[in-house]
Amino acid sequence: MTDTELFWSPVKLSLEVAIFSLIIVLIVGVVTAKMMAHKKFKGKSVIDTFLLLPLVLPPSVVGFLLIVMFGNNSFIGELIEWAFNQSIIFTWWAAVIAATVVAFPLMYQSAKTGFETIDHDIEDASRVDGANELKVFLLVTLPLSSKSIISGAILSFARAIGEFGATLMFAGNIPGRTQTIPTAIYLAMESGNMKLAWLWVFIILLISFTMLISMNLLKKQY
Repeated sequence: MTDTELFWSPVKLSLEVAIFSLIIVLIVGVVTAKMMAHKKFKGKSVIDTFLLLPLVLPPSVVGFLLIVMFGNNSFIGELIEWAFNQSIIFTWWAAVIAATVVAFPLMYQSAKTGFETIDHDIEDASRVDGANELKVFLLVTLPLSSKSIISGAILSFARAIGEFGATLMFAGNIPGRTQTIPTAIYLAMESGNMKLAWLWVFIILLISFTMLISMNLLKKQY
């Protein structure tokens, strides 16, 4: 790799990981939030707490749990190794999983809040008019909660692109393969290359600032 390629590789990888994890948390987070928003059942608070747990756990704990779950000695790890003939640890997919796990609570909580604020009468009126549950969800529920979902998506993307601890433990810091901007900054500082570290810091600050500005602008439009 040339110096230019080495510099832009973590940026490209971070964006790829963040975008892919955003797609996952957007789908899974919205569906899960819809299921949990208005349901009342025994143990709901336990499940809700479990889904939000990655938000408050130290990144090292998240990384440790991911290694235990997907490691070579686990059932899931053995299944993946049998299916793909390689371990998932220290791969691009490991970085995606780590980013997805830490970003999911933000998407879930934001979407659930949006769903909980919707007036049930509006959804019921759509059902009376003949709309099935899928049409009610796509044409009524989602548009009414779009502000919360968009906010959650932006925050999830920003969280995913800034993930460090769990990624370092689970995916490693392999240049060109699993080295994201945060892990690249860490390595640059460790090696004393402060100029390179500052360049990456500037890029991630620019991305994060753009995400937050976009969220504020979108909130004003809705």
